[in-house]
Amino acid sequence: MSTIRLNVNGTTHRLDIPEQMPLLWALRDHLGLMGTKYGCGIGACGACTVHIAGRAVRSCLLPVGNIGEQHITTIEGLSSANQHPVQRAWREHRVPQCGYCQSGQIMTAAALLAETPEPTREDIRTAMSGNLCRCGTYSRIEAAVASAAELARNSDA
Repeated sequence: MSTIRLNVNGTTHRLDIPEQMPLLWALRDHLGLMGTKYGCGIGACGACTVHIAGRAVRSCLLPVGNIGEQHITTIEGLSSANQHPVQRAWREHRVPQCGYCQSGQIMTAAALLAETPEPTREDIRTAMSGNLCRCGTYSRIEAAVASAAELARNSDA
């Protein structure tokens, strides 16, 4: 066991956990942040996506000992009032059905828009291709990401 310091959603936490523990389990089991989901455990589905220093990362693969001082943002920290442009677009387009993959989808979309504020359809498809949706709402996801980009541009104007 080691004392690991994690900066999650703007708060520094000290956890006595093994350095090899995947971030996913530190978030869920030790910090009670249940929005980040376990899907496959091999980084293939995207349900566990969080931001590390603003980049989308699969938390099921990342040992906490490899994070260092980097800032971690989970779905709970994306927007305190659930008003991030991606979250607003998700509601507008009624994206979720079962909802299981949605936090990972939203975090991936938010990272895309932070890096590429005016994504093309191909940019969206490429960025979102690593996230699986059991319900097959891919067309709504794509439309919501495009709408979120527009919402973000209009709110910056």
